[in-house]
Amino acid sequence: MTAACPAPQRILALDLLRSLALLGMVIFHFVHDLEMFGYLAKGTTVTGGWALFASLIAGSFLFMAGFSMSLAHNPEIRWSAFCRRLAIIAAAAFAVTIATYVAFSDRFIFFGILHVIAVSSVLGLLFVKAPTAVILGAAIGAFLLPDIFRTDALNVTFLTWIGLSTQWRPSLDFLPLFPWVSPFLAGICAQRLARRTGLLGKMETYFIPKGNLLQVLAWPGRRSLVIYLIHQPILIGLFWLWTKL
Repeated sequence: MTAACPAPQRILALDLLRSLALLGMVIFHFVHDLEMFGYLAKGTTVTGGWALFASLIAGSFLFMAGFSMSLAHNPEIRWSAFCRRLAIIAAAAFAVTIATYVAFSDRFIFFGILHVIAVSSVLGLLFVKAPTAVILGAAIGAFLLPDIFRTDALNVTFLTWIGLSTQWRPSLDFLPLFPWVSPFLAGICAQRLARRTGLLGKMETYFIPKGNLLQVLAWPGRRSLVIYLIHQPILIGLFWLWTKL
């Protein structure tokens, strides 16, 4: 019997980047809620710089999810840990769908960032052992595919999440598999390159004592899923209370 692969230690730099992405997400949703409650013009957060900002935030989360998955399952896939995390993410995605359906039935989230992370994680298993060139090619192909091919045949409600349909229902947050699996695959590729160049080894051995400011700043990044799930209900509740007052 072979010994189980040990869980990789947390990398401070990744947690700091997650914290930064979380900050960006909270800022964006704060502005989005200002728009939703009528304090900003309609369409503010879906056009121009704010739309680009939202895409960068989502892409960074997916990139780090791919990087972390590749890191966690090197040199071997830790099936128990993978299935446990997949179940947690899938359950959280389902909870988001149910909650937004109850609150916004006409624009509920049927395929948002947690949904694409869950599906990308399953597809990512096909690439964690693949050659780096194959992973990079798949990432580029996934990014370009929606601009190359779309079909009316996928305009069925339960297939629009693929991202290759020509129309889809309105949603508060819609991140279809294509092209959004692309930054996830790019994260897998980046982890491979970081390991080969020795950068990953330096990141893993970089240690800062607990209580240090960087450790404090990294704290949100270690709890990104929980913060993602609770921050919008808190923001919306505060806006609602302010409006009533």
